[in-house]
Parts: sequence; C-alpha cells; structure tokens
Amino acid sequence: MFADIDPATCNLDPDAAERALKRTPGIQAMIPVHLYGGCADMDPLMESAARHGCVVIEDGAQSIGAEYKGRKAQSIGRIGCISFYPSKNLGAAGDAGMLTTDDADLARKLASLRVHGTTGPYYHEWVGINSRLDTLQAAVLRVKLPHLDGWTAARQKNAALYRSLLGESGLPVRLPVETGYQTRHIYNQFVIAVPERDRLKAWLAENGVGTEIYYPLPLHLQPCYRGLGYRQGDFPVSEAAARETLALPVHPALAGGDIRYICDLIRGFIAG
Repeated sequence: MFADIDPATCNLDPDAAERALKRTPGIQAMIPVHLYGGCADMDPLMESAARHGCVVIEDGAQSIGAEYKGRKAQSIGRIGCISFYPSKNLGAAGDAGMLTTDDADLARKLASLRVHGTTGPYYHEWVGINSRLDTLQAAVLRVKLPHLDGWTAARQKNAALYRSLLGESGLPVRLPVETGYQTRHIYNQFVIAVPERDRLKAWLAENGVGTEIYYPLPLHLQPCYRGLGYRQGDFPVSEAAARETLALPVHPALAGGDIRYICDLIRGFIAG
C-alpha cells in the first residue's frame, strides 16, 4: 500500500500514511524514506504505526548523520537501514550496508539472517541470505568515517550558497525545504524543482554540468508493481516530483565558483 509524499520535502506525508493505514487493516510495516538527506516527519508516523500495530523501518540510505529533532536518523524506528554504496555520503569501495536496532533479540535474529539464518555452524533456524559485510569494505569505511562530519559541513555550506544565489534571484525554482523537525540535513542531494526540468537538465549537460533525476518514475507506476492496480493520477504529488525535480551537484569537493557557474546557467536558461 502506497501513500503520497509531502510536496515540500518529498518525504512520506504523515496524513497520507495515516489514511493508507486506515484503508488497509493489517499492514505489518511502514518504511519512511529519509530522502535526499533530510528526515521524514517521524513523530506522527510513529504515532500512526503504534495506533495500527505496525513496525516502522527507517530507510536511511541517503541520510547517514541526519537528525530529527536532535535524534539521529535510523535510531527512531524499530530498524534503521543504512547504505554504504560508493556514491553515498559515507561510501565503501563496493556494495555495503548496515542495519541498526536497539532490540537485542531482533539484533541477534538479523545477524543470523545475514549469514543464511544460522544459529551455529551448519544449523539454520531461518531461511536467510548471504549478506555479510566483507573485511575490505569495513576497512575502507573505518578510514572514511572520521571525515564524515567534515564532508557533511562542506555539503551544507554548498547548499547554503545555492539557496542564497537561487533564492534571492526571484527565479521560478523550488528549493529544498529544511523544516523545523529536520534539525540536521546532510544533503545527500540538493534537489530543486522546475517546470521544464528535462530541458534544463539538457542545457546544463551541454555546458558541462552533470545532474541526476531522483526519481523519473514513481513506485506506483513501476512495471514491477503493475499488479497492484494503481494508475496515473493516483499519487499526484509523487508524479509531479518525478516530472520536475533535478539534483544539482553538491559534493564536498565542489568549489564556490562552480556553484556560481551553475546558478548563472540556470538564470540564463530561465531568462530564455
């Protein structure tokens, strides 16, 4: 069961989630995604989950180090999921990830499931998977981890410069929103929304600026979920985001002059 997103943050809309839980009794889990590096509004989501008897699993693939009202992302729900894919703010040299929980019994089961559901050599209590973090990836992450806060600060500085240059220009560009509950946004992406997104993306590419679309097709319209029966128009906010959002470069190595160049290109494009 899907629920639509908040148009300001592109995270799960708590009111939409509550309506979805009411419509479909028996839902076992809710998975709010902390998209782009900013937290979803967790308090009302946790309250809805408690009312309807479902577990909250935080998808923190883009939010390591983000905070919600002073609490770390991935520490609020029953389970937190962190990605260390190489392009993340804290990336390994290859595929890697981690789960977090404060439930000791659940932690033991998750640790077992990652190694074929074993509880001892060649004894399998559950059907598990092979999902161990190999030593090389752990070594890379241990070296990079002390730099994470510095990289986050550089991303935040770059985001503030974008916000200043684009926000003061009066351009019809919707900027990322930092709400009162997102007490630490880590800017895995800096995502704007513009009506002619595809043309702007092509214009920036022609001028040497790489951008990305997160995401061009909403979940409810993906071929793999066709059997659920959703149609175009069922989740209009998600569909608008898929048409209009564009992620601009925000990585820590980006210089202020690069950001000014990108903003000048955006101004030139909109001016026509």
